Amino acid sequence: MKRIKSFDKEQKVLYLIATPIGNLGEFSSRAIETIKEIDLIAAEDTRNTIDLLNKFDIKKQTISLREHNEVEASNHVIRLIKEGKKVAYMSDAGYPGISDPGYLLTKLCIENDIAVSVISGSSAFINALVSSSIDTSHFYFHGFLSPKENEARNELISLKDKRETLVFYESPHRIIDTLKVIYEVLGDRYASLQRELTKLNEEKIYGSLSELVSLDQSSLKGEMVIVVSGNKNIEEYSDEEVINKINYFVNKGMNKKDAIETVSEIYKIRKNRIKDLIK
Repeated sequence: MKRIKSFDKEQKVLYLIATPIGNLGEFSSRAIETIKEIDLIAAEDTRNTIDLLNKFDIKKQTISLREHNEVEASNHVIRLIKEGKKVAYMSDAGYPGISDPGYLLTKLCIENDIAVSVISGSSAFINALVSSSIDTSHFYFHGFLSPKENEARNELISLKDKRETLVFYESPHRIIDTLKVIYEVLGDRYASLQRELTKLNEEKIYGSLSELVSLDQSSLKGEMVIVVSGNKNIEEYSDEEVINKINYFVNKGMNKKDAIETVSEIYKIRKNRIKDLIK
């Protein structure tokens, strides 16, 4: 067990600073004050961080800590803090560690009795969730699904029975494909697609998944958040629905064996029952 007080004057601290997701007004006075007092910033992308700091007339030394050098750079930051340097970590937008690097650095800090103090700010998935008009009492944040369709489908199958509201991230060039696979696996649930959050072109789209998949992808720019209703009722499916789903996957090019296995996992139906239906 560890008990660490972040504001103990003798305590060594790493600051995790949330950055604006679009609107510069979200960069708090506390964040700016903290940055001015520290020695250096570890950043997911030093160019983006320097550009942000320039907008506030702040000059600070930066070092790179990103996905491809996360282990080495995190250990380097730990050494700097132990030597007495005041260090913060900033990812490109939103909170470090939320679909961004930062988890490993935080873990190493705790292991080395270094406090982790979070400077609050905006988060795309929180903004989207609370404005989604979907139940916020319990939710599950998944982040990005795999870019490989079969892997994404398996991830969604594991989430299908969750009663919590589901939250995903996606990039604009993959958004329609992702909405389609969510619709295929989860069924026609109510959802909200939100983009360009806090920016001038912020847009929030509400409707069923069957409606969202028909959107013109060329009209969807910027980073996306998808909020989907949880499974409030574990459904019973008719034989016709099961057969139609098998035919759907076969028509997409899946062989019959794989289609049976996929539908069995989606609907929680024994494969033998499905085989009997399609004889």
